Amino acid sequence: MQRVPVLTPSGKPLMPTKPSRARRWLKRGLAKVAYNDLGIFQIQLIKCPRTTDAQPIAVGIDPGKLYTGVGVQSAKFTLWTAHLQLPFEIVKKRMDQRAMMRRGRRGRRINRKLPYNQRAHRQARFDNRRQYKIAPSIRANRELELRIIDELSLIYPITTIAYEIIKARGDKAFSPVMVGQKWQLGNLADYAEVQQVEGWQTAQIRQQLGLQKQKHSKGDAIPATHAVDGIALACGTFIQYGVLNRHTMGWNGNVTVTPAPFAVIRRPTVSRRQLHLMVAANGGVRRKYGGTCTRHGFRKGDLVRSPKGIGFVSGDTKKQISVSDANWRRLGQIVSSKIQLIRRSNGLIVTY
Repeated sequence: MQRVPVLTPSGKPLMPTKPSRARRWLKRGLAKVAYNDLGIFQIQLIKCPRTTDAQPIAVGIDPGKLYTGVGVQSAKFTLWTAHLQLPFEIVKKRMDQRAMMRRGRRGRRINRKLPYNQRAHRQARFDNRRQYKIAPSIRANRELELRIIDELSLIYPITTIAYEIIKARGDKAFSPVMVGQKWQLGNLADYAEVQQVEGWQTAQIRQQLGLQKQKHSKGDAIPATHAVDGIALACGTFIQYGVLNRHTMGWNGNVTVTPAPFAVIRRPTVSRRQLHLMVAANGGVRRKYGGTCTRHGFRKGDLVRSPKGIGFVSGDTKKQISVSDANWRRLGQIVSSKIQLIRRSNGLIVTY
């Protein structure tokens, strides 16, 4: 049976409750519906409860390059699972495009027919060779995971975060993935106790729980691809393999995996504000490109209602607004007067 998250009047998360009890509280006026950016149905109590004691709740994170699995688990219930579609590829592509545009601007600005000391060079404004920054594509991946943990910490009383780690192999002296992993572990420690779990340990827990993982077509947005590992990681905080007695090794502890809501989460594919387009139009004019604002009072990523259906604002023209679905495929271009705002953009697209 699924569980409904509960908040105190001050917004502190409590242990989730049964749907029937939540409906009873709402009917009697003892609670109200509370909204969150993850689209999880949640209630908030009107009066302070007698006790705020909570049982352990763990979050498991199986990070990847293109996809990340997340699972929220208590000892008796699986509370929530998610499949994150990471922005690695699009960030990498846009960083390459940014470098190309910068080289083009530099080539147009500097007249190489002049002697070197007469060219339009300038002094460096800062040292950009410090070599301890994170690659933008990896940072974007880890920041999306961090955003989800930040939202979950406002919904569930999280006590433990189980994070699957990797170890760089070979004779390379530097691994950008390891740098991002170390940075992420430091961030997660601000929310709860962090347990580092290796991949082979995740596989053992998954096998013990009888969970099936789909190892082909890893891009499929189903629980069996990546969310199942998030559940296994979270369950690993309740069961451990060790000594049962003098002669036996086995699993200690108890945990129950139950059906839970499954969400697919991604970032809106919004083109950030750029100086101009790469290719000039007729007359050599380069128009402005990108940004989140439109000419009609909406922002890109806003959830709206249109004659084509409910979707997200993805662009605009002089009189129309482009509306796209959750996969950022355009539903149509509609006159702005026929668009109704449902909620402002929160930087996430969540589908169940």
